This record gives sequence, structure tokens and C-alpha cells, in this order.
Amino acid sequence: MRVRMILPALTEATSPHFRPIKYSLFPPLGLATLAGYLGPADEVVISDEHVEPLRFDDEPDVVVIQVYITSARRAYEIADRYRARGSHVCLGGLHVTSLPEEAAGHADTIFLGPGEDTWPQFLADYRARTPQARYESRQRTLAGLPHIRRDLIKRHLYLVPNSIVVSRGCPHVCDFCYKVAFFKGGRQFYTQAVDDALAEISRLPGRHLYFLDDHLFGNARFAAALFEGMSGMGRLWQAAGTVKTVLENPHVLEKAAASGLRSLFVGFETVNAANLSGQRKYQNIGRDYDAAVRRLHDLGVMVNASFVFGMDDDGPDVFDRTVGWAIRQGIETATFHILTPYPDTALHARMTAERRILHSDWDLYDTRHVVFRPAGMNASTLESGYWRAYKDFYRWGSIWTGAATKETHRGRLRHLAYAGGWKKFEPLWDLAIRSHRVVHALPLLEAVLTGFGRHHSQHEVASEGPHAPRRSPAGPASGTPEEQHRSKIDISAF
Repeated sequence: MRVRMILPALTEATSPHFRPIKYSLFPPLGLATLAGYLGPADEVVISDEHVEPLRFDDEPDVVVIQVYITSARRAYEIADRYRARGSHVCLGGLHVTSLPEEAAGHADTIFLGPGEDTWPQFLADYRARTPQARYESRQRTLAGLPHIRRDLIKRHLYLVPNSIVVSRGCPHVCDFCYKVAFFKGGRQFYTQAVDDALAEISRLPGRHLYFLDDHLFGNARFAAALFEGMSGMGRLWQAAGTVKTVLENPHVLEKAAASGLRSLFVGFETVNAANLSGQRKYQNIGRDYDAAVRRLHDLGVMVNASFVFGMDDDGPDVFDRTVGWAIRQGIETATFHILTPYPDTALHARMTAERRILHSDWDLYDTRHVVFRPAGMNASTLESGYWRAYKDFYRWGSIWTGAATKETHRGRLRHLAYAGGWKKFEPLWDLAIRSHRVVHALPLLEAVLTGFGRHHSQHEVASEGPHAPRRSPAGPASGTPEEQHRSKIDISAF
């Protein structure tokens, strides 16, 4: 059987003028996971349109396309083209699960939810010449997963080729979260066996890892055992967690830092505490966000803070308040989003009932455009404020101010290199992408994560200088739609 697996490019990623580095970070791990179920006699190719143009000079028996909301239009174009040529086209992913009837018009088979149970069943049915039109995940387990087909990944095209997922889903249920719909009909959160996860890590070359799990710390017992197993491996790694984890599980966080955690994506969501209950972000209510940032920085862990604008209690002052708080905290990088009511979420249902949805042009559901009627400001104010937040946070003056909160020269240098390297040198990233040399920047990333030498926590270096730590006064509660708004590409199995 000849199989072609395709990750269509998100709309912004195909610009002929500029290619943001975030679309060349991670390989399509979900497709490589599915490829592991194929037999040794099967021919399989994985194509990622974010890093190389698609060619249509093949004649596969089966075409598998992973669909996100802002790649849906492109995914359907590719699907229609292959179906016209006689290939059996399979569509799966977040968007397909949310809008199965829409996707079914462009596919021979659609998959709803994660694919660990449905994809093997499809393969058996296809070989028996009885493929079904629809498969829906019900049995949720990561036991007995085959090895990921990393040999099919073109590592040189990615800054972070060592991406890994050791769990699925998230234990929290937020109104705006796309993943809630993806995992409906079964368990919302489950993990691999610790030994299986450690075995997968040991197979990865080099030092750096990026955990693409929606919430790596979602099961504290699993996380603690995983980090204990990683201790001594000499890894440097990045991941996503929550404010609740940082504040309530200090022993787990300490194990993470000891095993190599150097930066953490944290969904702070909003500077207006009233927004949290409105979005059912209960795990953030009443949390001391200043303390969470301090705890991470004290362990030598950089913070990638995520924020969302446009919740109902946001007014025009929310942009300056959010950026100001983040800079005062010394947060290294920030990711901003416009609230987006994705289909099949509680937020979308509520806004539909209130007649606040403006349109269903999925290309614009990218968290950079306003697709609903805001409550506390007009759409143009929200959109312009979003862009201004990015500009203000990543000004050199803001980066310097954030770096000055660090206690040591090495800490300040690391802040400057990480924040500046991510946003201020985008033309160089674009050149690296187009010359297929992105992976050559990985040693530089590793150097920045380690602080240009042996890693030190804040506690270890407190005596290096005479200055006391610079702390902001008790700050606001804040937060954002997290996993589904990330810059990374992180669907689980399908």
C-alpha cells in the first residue's frame, strides 16, 4: 500500500515574502505516529507544507490529511485533487472533529478524535476492502503504541526536531478550548506508561527536547516519575504547564527543573480576574501570578506567557495593563491572542446564541482577527490593540527593562538573547528557513537555554551580586486560551 501523509500549511505560513520561525519549529509528529502502524511492505511519505512545497507527481492508494481550522480551505483543495485522481482520502484532526459534515464532503473517510484506536481499525478495514466513511474514537489508551516513524521526518528543516508527546488532552475544561471538542466521547486526559515515555526520549539524539503535551503536568504522579527518570540524561527541554501546577506542586516543578526544564509555556489568560469564571478557567481563579513567575525564575526556568484579549470584561485599557505587567515581571517571551470562538466549543455555542459571531471564514479564525462582536470595545480597537501589544512588549526598551529584573549578568544576557532572538531577528530566521538551515541554529538555542554555560537557578546565584531581586508589587490575575492558541503545531495522534 502506498500512503501519502500531508500537513497542509496554515494560511500565514505560505507567504512568499516572510516565513515566521514558529511554522518551522516542530515536525508533524501526529502523522509520524500514525505511520508507525503501517507494515514493512507499505510505502509511506510524510509531507509538511510549512517547510517544503507539495508535489502532486505521485499516485498513492491512501492520502491522509491533518486539518486545522486555518488550513481547512487548503486541506480540502488537496483532498479534492487526490480524490479526483482515485486516491482514498482520509481527513482527521481538530477541525474535522468539530465540523464532521463539512469535512465529509471532501473525504472518503473522516476520523473524529485521536487516532490510536480508529486508525488501526481503518487499516484493517481498508486491506479487507471494507473501509468505513467515518471512524470515531472511543477507547483512549497509549498502551502498546508502535515506535514513531521519525525516519520519515526531515530533521534538517526544523529548529526543534526532537518534539515529543507523552500524554493526550488536558484535565481542565475551558469554554474556549478547541481540545475539549477533540476529546469528547471518551477520556479527556491520559498518559503513556512512564517507562514507555522514557524509552522514546532515550531514542532521540542530541540534548534538546520539546514536549508538545497540552499539559505535561496534568497528572502529578506521572510527571514526577517521568522527571525522576529523566534526571541524569543531560537533556534540555521545554513544555507547557499551568499556574496551578507551578503554585501547588512545587516538588514536581523542582524535579522538572532538575531534569532539564528551561522554559515553560504558561496560560495566564487575562489581567481581569472576572474573565476567568466567565470562561470556566477555574484553575486560575485566585492564583498569585507574581508568585508563579517568581517560582519559575527562581528555578532558572524562563516563562513564555500566553494572554488573550477580547473577553467580556476587557476594556481598551487591557492591552497596556497586560504588557506592563508582563514586562515588570521579567517575562522572557509573551504570546498574545484575540479571543476566537472555535466551532464546537462552549464559547462558540454561547456567542452563536447571542448572535455575536460575525462570519465563518475559517482562514480568519487565527487569533489575529476579530470574528465576533466584543462586549467591552469595538472590533477595530481590539484588533489594533492586539498588534500594539506585540509591538510594545518586543520593543528593545521593553526587552531591556525585562532583562533588568534578573539578578545576574548571565541572567540578563539570557533574557536579551531569548526575547530578542525570537522577535527582533525574524529576517534572519526567514533566511534560515528558505536556505533549509534552520536546524543549524539549535546549538544556539541550547546555549541560550543553559544561560551560556552551566545552568544556575536564582537561589544558586543570589550571592553573585549586591542587588536584591527586583520584584513587582502584587500583580493582577491573568491568563489565556492556551493549547489551541499556541504557535506550535501540536495535535496528538491525528
